Amino acid sequence: MIMAGGKGERFWPKSRVSKPKQLLPIVSNNTMIEDTVKRLEGLAEYKNIFISTNESLLDDIRKILPQIPTENYILEPFGRDTAPAIAFGAVFIQKRDPGSVMVVLPADHLIMEKDIFQKDLTIAQNLARDTGCLITFGIKPARIETGYGYIELGEVINTEYDNHAYEVISFKEKPDYTLAKEYFQKGNFMWNSGMFIWTTNAILEAIEKYLPEMYNGLMEIEDSIGTADEKEVIRKNFETFPKISIDYGVMEKSDNVLSLKAQYTWDDVGSWSSLSRVNKMDENNNVIRSDWKGIDTKNSIVISDHGIISTIGINNLVIVKDGDAVLVADRSREQEVKKIVQELKDNNDLKKYIL
Repeated sequence: MIMAGGKGERFWPKSRVSKPKQLLPIVSNNTMIEDTVKRLEGLAEYKNIFISTNESLLDDIRKILPQIPTENYILEPFGRDTAPAIAFGAVFIQKRDPGSVMVVLPADHLIMEKDIFQKDLTIAQNLARDTGCLITFGIKPARIETGYGYIELGEVINTEYDNHAYEVISFKEKPDYTLAKEYFQKGNFMWNSGMFIWTTNAILEAIEKYLPEMYNGLMEIEDSIGTADEKEVIRKNFETFPKISIDYGVMEKSDNVLSLKAQYTWDDVGSWSSLSRVNKMDENNNVIRSDWKGIDTKNSIVISDHGIISTIGINNLVIVKDGDAVLVADRSREQEVKKIVQELKDNNDLKKYIL
């Protein structure tokens, strides 16, 4: 199941409500959701690839991914964070294929080395089936990073799995710099990738244990699938579901979580500055996607959909022009783009610039 209902607010102004990050060609000539599907080709048949999204994005995604069967779209009536989305997807897939192994992938990550990724996914599926555990991928930190959650790894559990399947001691929230440095130096802390593998039975049992009220609603939804009341029952229950992530709701509480240390290159491409990690930079460490002319311009990201951008004497800025909106931000504060988007959202006169 590919999760494609996110807003991608940190990529405003390119990412808008009507066309969020996963529907944009951020790191290649393809949209990010296209690249996510392409890296599954040869491992999963299209009939077994499901897309979790919302009604407003359905038509655009179907145009991008005509190969995915119409009946494989899992539509949330509104967003409730990852726990309800994943739980709903598990019920949907369980109804279609009881006891199956479910892989949960965000639609907007960059993953290199498709063959290694598929090998790791195969190992993860076998591990989930054999152990009944909840599996996640841990990413070996490439730098001191405060923007990701972390997974604390324990002992290797089985050499059968290429020596990179580990017990999980704990999940850690996004740390400050001092703590992130400590995690980096210790060596047994991995970035939390937000990718999960489990049997549908295992994840639904965990939801029943840790989110029992939501589980009861899921069982109502399961009974309604395929009936005339399906949409109404889904909407009614989603209104009662808590807005909670799968990490907080289940993973941090569970005692049967394992992590595979990923062997492939990964980036969550979470903000404009991440483009400097995945794009070729010029001699002054700039990423330029624009007609541009600059003097004494360093360590900056300059993007425009049309027209020319000129810069003089700047350092460490993000400049993005898209249609009717322009963003200029210090790279050290680019996480605050979400605050700008929220302020635009709250202002009726300015709300049009995020739509």
